[in-house]
Amino acid sequence: MVYNISKKGYMMPKIQTSLRIEEDLLKESKEILSKLGLNFSEAVNIFASMVVQEKGLPFSVKILDYPEITYEEAQEKVKKSLNSINENSGKEVNEFFEELIK
Repeated sequence: MVYNISKKGYMMPKIQTSLRIEEDLLKESKEILSKLGLNFSEAVNIFASMVVQEKGLPFSVKILDYPEITYEEAQEKVKKSLNSINENSGKEVNEFFEELIK
């Protein structure tokens, strides 16, 4: 059994667990973590500690409410934006933000 000294100052036993993760995701994660000087197990322990500290996930999880547009609509918006830049017909920054917060 492996022990770790907790923030409470006494030895806490560590248990072995397993999880299922996509092979490529695990490989890439391990490569990144290695560059950070961590192994995968240490990263999982950090994550679990943050879950306890935050009493939830340590990052926000949300569904963003973006309007769905087609590729063609997106292209048209980009062309319109570029034209307004080229024609110098854009809005002043203050005007833009005033409309944004209305």
